[in-house]
Amino acid sequence: MTLPAATPREVRIALLLREEIALLDVRHEAEFAAGHPLFAANMAASRIALEAEMRLPRKDVAIVLYDNGEGLIPAACESLARLGYRNVRELAGGLKAWVAAGYELFQDVNSYAKAFGELVEHRRHTPSLPADDVAALIASGADIAILDVRRFDEYTTMNIPGSVSVPGAELVLRAAKAAPDPATTIVVNCAGRTRSIIGTQSLINAGVPNKVVALRNGTIGWTLARHGLEHGANRRGEIGAFADAESRARDVAYRAGVRRLDMEEFTALQARAGRTLYRFDVRSEDEYAAGHLAGFRHYAGGQLVQEVDMAAPVRGARIVLTDDRSIRADMTASWLAQMGWEVYVLDGGYDGALETGGPVVVPKPDPAHRYRRPYEGTDVSDEKMQAYLDWEFGLVEQLRRDGTHGFFVI
Repeated sequence: MTLPAATPREVRIALLLREEIALLDVRHEAEFAAGHPLFAANMAASRIALEAEMRLPRKDVAIVLYDNGEGLIPAACESLARLGYRNVRELAGGLKAWVAAGYELFQDVNSYAKAFGELVEHRRHTPSLPADDVAALIASGADIAILDVRRFDEYTTMNIPGSVSVPGAELVLRAAKAAPDPATTIVVNCAGRTRSIIGTQSLINAGVPNKVVALRNGTIGWTLARHGLEHGANRRGEIGAFADAESRARDVAYRAGVRRLDMEEFTALQARAGRTLYRFDVRSEDEYAAGHLAGFRHYAGGQLVQEVDMAAPVRGARIVLTDDRSIRADMTASWLAQMGWEVYVLDGGYDGALETGGPVVVPKPDPAHRYRRPYEGTDVSDEKMQAYLDWEFGLVEQLRRDGTHGFFVI
């Protein structure tokens, strides 16, 4: 099968014009993480049959495939053809041609979300404290609440002593329960930097009355400073929003340009067959399983912001979010809009018939093909952790050189 080709220049123009395009790296994740275009998404050729229909919902969407000379394109193309995709091209010259054209390569996974997080801190001067300062506050018995915004499984693996699990998009909904006294300082942490920056700025944007700071460099910075971690903790933050949290979250979304839909308007949007539409339920997995709107896929809001390249590989697509409490959808949507997405929040729908059952579970890749995150696990070397932080510090300048992002920060 001979595939039509798209030049690196044509792909770049599509990205700049925000046309719908899925630029797919068909290598394994470990190779993808070594270097890829900013808005490329990883979908290994061997996993297309498992992932494509969930991640690429429109069969005539523009897809451009590339590898780095490994010869993976024919198999990837055949897999897509068997599934009915009919607008598939290959990147002329592959990754080498992208580099030869003078375009940037980004390392790691979820790179553009991480770059966006660095841009947020750069432009908003998001407050943070180094690990030694937070450790001193803990030791002195200071009035602080440490909120861990990672997935719960990451939290249970290792966490800052005394911290409580409040995954990203849950912060505005649960902050008042975790820190009911406005005099309590809230410390937000993740493994590295991105989720703690976004989480801290979420609370600030929503006007939480408490002082809020990020733990600078997260558990990586904590470990490099030689402070101990807890293992196996199971403390979860309970629902309890501060006064006017719902209206404030809605205002944050409005300032970011998020649009709202009622059910009739949503039906009309779904009927627009010429555009890709992603539908995400951003609540907790338990809430989703208990009852969700038909056609909506579960993706917890904080992780959706972090992993939007995995959840929605079609750059330029539309996204609709739903949440029966609205706060999580509004805060999540506010960030996606700032990342250049056309995003909507669906109001209502939960008074009708709901589907039940947990999210679709896709088998995980062979561990041999996965990229080992430098913050993953408890046995990562200091050198790798520091190198990871140094890479993140350079992302704002790399975004400037790349020039395709279109991000803004409210």
